[in-house]
Amino acid sequence: MSKTLNKEDIINLLPHREPMLLINELKNIKKLHSATAIVKVKKDSFFVQGHFPDNPVMPGVLIVEAFGQAAAALTADGLDKKTYEDKLVFLMSVEKARFRNPVIPDCDLELNIEAVRSHGRVWKYKGEAFVESKKMADAQWSATIVDRK
Repeated sequence: MSKTLNKEDIINLLPHREPMLLINELKNIKKLHSATAIVKVKKDSFFVQGHFPDNPVMPGVLIVEAFGQAAAALTADGLDKKTYEDKLVFLMSVEKARFRNPVIPDCDLELNIEAVRSHGRVWKYKGEAFVESKKMADAQWSATIVDRK
């Protein structure tokens, strides 16, 4: 049976806080391998007010940020707590990010992410974003685990 993390669980794993904590749930977790994150894109989301008032769209960079948060939560949840204590996960690179369709509120953006490989503290991931089975974006990215200090 796969594991699910709610928003409170995610807050306990990540340093992100409102309004920048974008993921609401992490489900279908396969330890250190893959998961599905849910981002509730709402008409009153902070980024919609200025992007764009008459035609609200979730910015592509925030889709990439949500991918990164989902990957960080997947990794933090899978590692031994002592290994992850007092650490942060930082985005290192984004490769092959493609935005295929605009993400318009009100919707649930589903991010299917996968850890491709890890080498020491550096991890490589890939992901696809969907709204109601329609692909909205995809990307590959790398992140590193660093000391919090």
